[in-house]
Amino acid sequence: MSETTTAVRVVSGKAIPVRGNDIDTDRIIPARFMKCVTFEGLGQHAFRDERFTEDGISKGHPFDSPEYGSHPVMVVNKNFGCGSSREHAPQALQDYGIRAIVGESFAEIFAGNCTAMGIPAVSLSEDDAEELMELVEAVADTIVTVDLTAGTVSAGNRAYRISMQETYRKALLDGSWDSTSMLLAGARDIKRKAASLPYLNAFV
Repeated sequence: MSETTTAVRVVSGKAIPVRGNDIDTDRIIPARFMKCVTFEGLGQHAFRDERFTEDGISKGHPFDSPEYGSHPVMVVNKNFGCGSSREHAPQALQDYGIRAIVGESFAEIFAGNCTAMGIPAVSLSEDDAEELMELVEAVADTIVTVDLTAGTVSAGNRAYRISMQETYRKALLDGSWDSTSMLLAGARDIKRKAASLPYLNAFV
């Protein structure tokens, strides 16, 4: 694999705990914010209805907390990202600053969309996820490290075994999740192949 590809092996940082099972993509990014031409700026609307009243008053969501706001690792519960398959959900989280998500389980399409953006979405057992959530809630400065090579999530003096689809883990580790970089890495081969195709050169 060319050095121009972007492997994701370790993501480390402080964490944002977001409790609740079955948090769907409509809650992550409400549909009214999906009229954008690009994904840029979606982060400000992540969890909009969970974060603010209709009058724009903060409800005290972790994304707006001075303790947790802007932390790059997200800790969640069960079946996170369920509902519709909208890519806007992980795009909004990435634009906000999320670089890895750790939880009990994820909707399959959501986890796939995260992988396609270079965001590891890794699962822990129910007990381990609860312990990690409690640890982050108790100590906001806790550093959570997602190590895809070792297959672990560590925090404080604890280490937990993760699970995720092996195809997703491999794609992140070898950089094949990044289709743009893969195309750029193969630019020479693409040009060589194109030059050999008579129907591409007939009008040159």
